[in-house]
Amino acid sequence: MRVFKHLNFTDRLRIEKWKKEGMRTREIAEKLRVDPSTVYRELKRGSYDRLNGTTWELIQTYSPDIAEQRYQANLREKGPGLKIGKDHELAAYIERTIVEQDCSSAAVYGYAMEQGKVFKTHISIPTIYNYIKKGVFLNITQEALPRHGVHKNEYKKVKKKKAARAPAGESIEKRPEEIQSREEFGHWEMDTVYSGKKKSTTALLVLTERKTRNEKIILVPNRRAETTVRALDAIERKLGAEKFGTIYKSITVDNGTEFAMADEIERSCLIDGQRTKVYYCHPYSSWERGSNENVNGMIRRKHPKGTDFSKVTPEEIAATEAWINNYPRKIHGYKSAAAMFRQCLRELGLTA
Repeated sequence: MRVFKHLNFTDRLRIEKWKKEGMRTREIAEKLRVDPSTVYRELKRGSYDRLNGTTWELIQTYSPDIAEQRYQANLREKGPGLKIGKDHELAAYIERTIVEQDCSSAAVYGYAMEQGKVFKTHISIPTIYNYIKKGVFLNITQEALPRHGVHKNEYKKVKKKKAARAPAGESIEKRPEEIQSREEFGHWEMDTVYSGKKKSTTALLVLTERKTRNEKIILVPNRRAETTVRALDAIERKLGAEKFGTIYKSITVDNGTEFAMADEIERSCLIDGQRTKVYYCHPYSSWERGSNENVNGMIRRKHPKGTDFSKVTPEEIAATEAWINNYPRKIHGYKSAAAMFRQCLRELGLTA
């Protein structure tokens, strides 16, 4: 198992010894219990050209003393008194969490709070990000961050275009304010994430609860309207009509053909009457389902564009759903969507 740590001078002496013995870089990494990239960077840091007196050739050689000098100089260049100082436990935790949890520097705080972690040093989220950007951490770079540390641009609202076909149900313009404001629990956004072109019809039906941002992801065989209805029927049968109506008060969708059967989506499969209310977004207005769009981006971190979902198991989708729902959210004070969802259920006297 890899251990995320900063190399010290003793480690550098060991590297020199093992290199002279002909040991390969990956073998050295295994002995030090670090990622091979750490050793590669270290060898580059301590390299110098030595003249072979016999062949009169320049040979690139590793020196632990040069590596240590350059390492210390690099730290000084990054500014005096790094806040993280010698708190190697904190540094290792930040590196390990970002890599293992595939999360942002901000989410590290959430995981630390959830796990009750206490460190000797306290540094802010911007400081963590700046340290990563400046290369203070040896085992992570900006490439390890979501979107490589580049913030997504804000949605640009465009002039509403005329829909190619009329909405199958009620327009979002008639959606009540309590749904718009996210103050009330039980209002969802729904979308599909589908396989790459010419691969398969298998897709993901994705539901996002607007207040908590909790996710429900269902692997479906296709994006037909009948399939969407059957997936919602399955949820209702599992929860029961009354509980479904409490948790799924409304669902906001786009004008895709998979959501064309508004009456069937709204109608209960267990009792006579309506189980939910469906609202349709304006055409070309993805920001009206902003939570959905954000989560779709998280799904793509685990299942990139071009993924053939017919080759992805339900267990893998469940793991993706759990990762998203347990991801610390800044908007919730770094609590997870799952924790907020459970809290809302408790307030309603319900269980998950």
